[in-house]
Amino acid sequence: MANVVRDPREHPDAVLGDFASANPVRTFTLDDVAFVYGSRYKQRYFTKRGDDYFPLPAQWDVAKKKWLPYHVEAGTDWWVPHYGPTNMDRPTGPTCDGCHSVNYNVQTRQVTEWNVGCEKCHGPGSVHVAHPTRKNIVNPETLDFVRANDVCMQCHTQGRPLTNPIGNRYYDWPVGFVPGMRLADFWELESLKPGVTDFYQFADLTAHKNRMQGNDFVQSTMYHRGLRCFDCHQVHSNQYESNLGKPGNELCLTCHNNQNPAGLRVPVTRHTHHGENSAGSQCVACHMPTIEQTIKDNYVAAHTFRFITPTETDQTGIPNPCTSCHKDKTTAWATKALHDWDTASPWRVAN
Repeated sequence: MANVVRDPREHPDAVLGDFASANPVRTFTLDDVAFVYGSRYKQRYFTKRGDDYFPLPAQWDVAKKKWLPYHVEAGTDWWVPHYGPTNMDRPTGPTCDGCHSVNYNVQTRQVTEWNVGCEKCHGPGSVHVAHPTRKNIVNPETLDFVRANDVCMQCHTQGRPLTNPIGNRYYDWPVGFVPGMRLADFWELESLKPGVTDFYQFADLTAHKNRMQGNDFVQSTMYHRGLRCFDCHQVHSNQYESNLGKPGNELCLTCHNNQNPAGLRVPVTRHTHHGENSAGSQCVACHMPTIEQTIKDNYVAAHTFRFITPTETDQTGIPNPCTSCHKDKTTAWATKALHDWDTASPWRVAN
């Protein structure tokens, strides 16, 4: 289970923010907090009013260990115009809770359990618990690749329900979807707008913000070759970062080896032109740059797996992996270096 949402009274160790020191950004106390949310990049805090929870106006930056304001601004998420201007006008039920719970009920506003429990990915389980067989539970491994990826994409995409509002509320998650169904029958991804950079996307259609891994992935060659999220992510283990099945390049080279038409024909260091085991010689450094914002100055990896060239930076402003790492260099320098590589097409990497 992904324990993202925790009750600080039951789990005081889950509280990461500094509540001991006064800070003008944080205008609430731990007594106001019903749930803490998150632990990797940021931690947010929900208070309860009636049957609803509401986000409090500060969040904790885990890496930098400091408080930052939290308020979804106008002109960002599509649902903002449908709610009032303050955090206390914006209940988390329609905007968050459907992905951070099991069986959120839009009528009662109750859940079977908080966090991503078994039924979030395997569907209803009471019959299976009573009489365990492989036929009465959803196993994403046995689904076609679209439905298998839909299990993850129900939460790791940005879009909106096909039916909205529901009970006078606008929901930011696919109400009614159950694993094994087709997500497209409940959910529409944010529209792609070639050449446009906005809150959701860069001009080349790479996502601009977190929670859009699926929006990226469906554009990728790997998706169209039938790969599933869990071919790379081992969702039942946190042995490796981001629940990966293997560490670093070992995971990528499981498939992208010299036995595979999509694999390398040369050693990794010759392909990357960077030292062995260096940051620049990691597959993800160039193919999954961390350019999608999750909190101020904190970014997560893109999932299109496309190499973004320095020329694209010149044309549209999207960050490229070369000068994102070599911050003292120019895009012209990077383009010249790529043009001289003998292991990559100059028509691709230098244009």
